[in-house]
Amino acid sequence: MKISIITSCYNREATIRDAIKSVLTQDYPDIEYIIVDGGSTDGSIAAIREAIIGHEEQVKFISEPDHGMYEAINKGIRMATGDIIGLVHSDDYLYEASTISKIVAEFQKSEAELVYGNGLFVDYEQTEKIVRNWISGSYSQKKVRRGWLPLHPTVYIRKECIEKWGLYDESYKIAADSDFLVRYLYEADLKVAYLNEYVIRMRMGGLSTDSSKMKQKWAEDIRMYRSHGFNPYWALSLKIASKVPQFIQAKFMNGNKG
Repeated sequence: MKISIITSCYNREATIRDAIKSVLTQDYPDIEYIIVDGGSTDGSIAAIREAIIGHEEQVKFISEPDHGMYEAINKGIRMATGDIIGLVHSDDYLYEASTISKIVAEFQKSEAELVYGNGLFVDYEQTEKIVRNWISGSYSQKKVRRGWLPLHPTVYIRKECIEKWGLYDESYKIAADSDFLVRYLYEADLKVAYLNEYVIRMRMGGLSTDSSKMKQKWAEDIRMYRSHGFNPYWALSLKIASKVPQFIQAKFMNGNKG
């Protein structure tokens, strides 16, 4: 089973090496790694070229201007030749070297079309400091209608399903991931499996965690929920409320480390 992992990047010289290393050091042997750079103007391109030395046969790398992360991800999906597609954003990194092996094992055991797991949000500089502990929990379509979604970068999907249900809607600048997940988890009749393991560490400060963009994100969420026939204010309120325990759990986790 071949896995295609996509990383979109734009001016992420400080973090892109960690993302790349986390993919290229996986113990699973059949990974195609696709890096789509948006024409970075800092040192990202040089950092990428340096980080992939010795792995050129495994990596597909392009750098050209685009209109944002979701256009870049869609480019990556079109380039992918794997059976399963997943994402590692440029500020993030896979939880451990066996993460992809565990995901593949879950696909094989459950015969699922979509597998998702858990994730940790960490401090941008001090990545051992946990800010949010996202335990996704079990899946149901009813939960999706109530605002529940798994953490986006923990989601891996069979490519044949993406070919049927479509790419990311680039009209959204922040909420295209939520729209994508609602489409796949609510409207599509997929076989879904929950892997109760940590899949990713995400640095706080990325596109979806930037507090300065929160109003724009909420506005897009309302448009997105309405487009799927949900009560947008109810779903968004429940979605926001669900985040509170994640911060509380993270405080306990950090305290236990001390």
